[in-house]
Amino acid sequence: MPISRRRMLAASSLAAASSLLPRNLHAFQTGAPVGAPDAYATPKPDLTGPVQPTWGSLRDTYTVPAWFNQAKFGIFIHWGLYSIPAHGNEWYERHMYKDAEGIRWHAEHYGPQDKFGYKDFIPLFKPVNYHADEWISLFKRAGANYVVPVAEHHDGFPMYDSALTPWCAGKMGPKRDLTGELAAAARRQNFIFGLSSHRMEHAYFAYPAKGLKTDQFDPKYAGFYGPPIDQEFNSGNNSRAFQMDWLARVQELVDKFSPQLLYFDNGVNPRAYDEVKLRAAAYLYNRAHERGYQATLATKDDAFLYATVQDFEGTHHAPKWPFAGAWQCDTPIGNSWGYIEGLKVASGISLIHQMMAVASCGGNLLLNVSPKGDGSIPDDQQQSLRTLGDWLRENGEAIYGSRAWIRPGEGPAVPAVPNGDWKGRSTGILDWPHVKAEEQKPYTEADFRFTTKDGKLYAIGYVAPSAEGTIRSLSASHAKMERVTLIGKQAQPVKFRQTADGLVFTLPEGKRGSQLPYVLRFEGTLPIGLTPA
Repeated sequence: MPISRRRMLAASSLAAASSLLPRNLHAFQTGAPVGAPDAYATPKPDLTGPVQPTWGSLRDTYTVPAWFNQAKFGIFIHWGLYSIPAHGNEWYERHMYKDAEGIRWHAEHYGPQDKFGYKDFIPLFKPVNYHADEWISLFKRAGANYVVPVAEHHDGFPMYDSALTPWCAGKMGPKRDLTGELAAAARRQNFIFGLSSHRMEHAYFAYPAKGLKTDQFDPKYAGFYGPPIDQEFNSGNNSRAFQMDWLARVQELVDKFSPQLLYFDNGVNPRAYDEVKLRAAAYLYNRAHERGYQATLATKDDAFLYATVQDFEGTHHAPKWPFAGAWQCDTPIGNSWGYIEGLKVASGISLIHQMMAVASCGGNLLLNVSPKGDGSIPDDQQQSLRTLGDWLRENGEAIYGSRAWIRPGEGPAVPAVPNGDWKGRSTGILDWPHVKAEEQKPYTEADFRFTTKDGKLYAIGYVAPSAEGTIRSLSASHAKMERVTLIGKQAQPVKFRQTADGLVFTLPEGKRGSQLPYVLRFEGTLPIGLTPA
């Protein structure tokens, strides 16, 4: 393959960086104590404070932050080295070393893996169009109230200026503290700031296919690649030294950025990591107590037994009925978490539907956006965000700070397996008898979602009826309504009557037949089960 200017720049930049790296490869491979202080970071001592690193202490001291339910909508961000090739998805590194198609594509476009490795994308990472204040302004325009950038993905490249490794955005590639810039912009605009760490998966994320020649085991790059070890995902076998390094990096994130939400991906799920997980949780909560802000973890499955917001990845895994406790659903705006060429972006109306569904079950929506490698957020993503924001500005009364409506005869769900199978039970969130799975389309005039707030009930209709509409669950036997209001830019009274079959209403003329969801507010002697979940 001919020598290109791009490859020469990559080689010179990485050669300089490798001189800063630890040279004890054996320690990276095995986690052995020999050379470990150079190979891995050592965590700080635990903080003194009200929270101890035990399950009992977390259970007894944790309170869901007051801001969390009020916020209802946050922005997740997957952005990193994988945004440069923009192919496949954010697991590009794993695919380029492990999967036949990914190996082939990378070799055709960048060269063999032992000549152009994942590390060689670092000098190509030039986010000239990244403007943190513009990002936050866009997210506020979309109606979001908090942001959670991925500070370090599975690939092990921190997007901030780390004191623990030279392999980070602050010292290589952009040579900017990209996370720090976003944190500062968020606080300038009074926007809640969180972080996500996927570091625990790094140890085994990109172990190469058998026989493939790669750059991953060159001692010069051990500080970046690890090098990778051959083990199954989430097996709980990361070395003690790696776990301590993970804890040190979590402590660094807490100390540098004071995150109000700290999200961990599935890598922390195994019980084998409980010691470092408990220390990380206590460190976050004690530092937040010391600095005077409300914080929470967000984790999946049963990674944390207490003191966490329950997270569900993708709307297909999210609860389909009112769910007890604080939870959020993180889901991508397109068909990849990280930016790829040809990303298929969800429409604004689809985002509204997702917001409705999650809020009606009592959760928050954490919507992922996918910036390009240059730091720009593509126009189609921005347009969908603005459409959602326009709707929330008129109808957010039914979303922000709301709770799920527990229908008569049903209680909140507490399944044994949080991310288990949701099929086989009535939902209580779509009006009977038109219960349907979230992916089924099209919705009709008979489909509604419900929320409650401040003693009021809200019905969010998917499609505005062209004549009369009926809500069967608000029949005369269940409630006595005194007033029904169409909320929006200007609240309008709605004509209605209650019968044994439901509440029949007629929307104002200008709203009839609209394909955008609309919101009705009900006041009066409200239905049984209105008490918030």
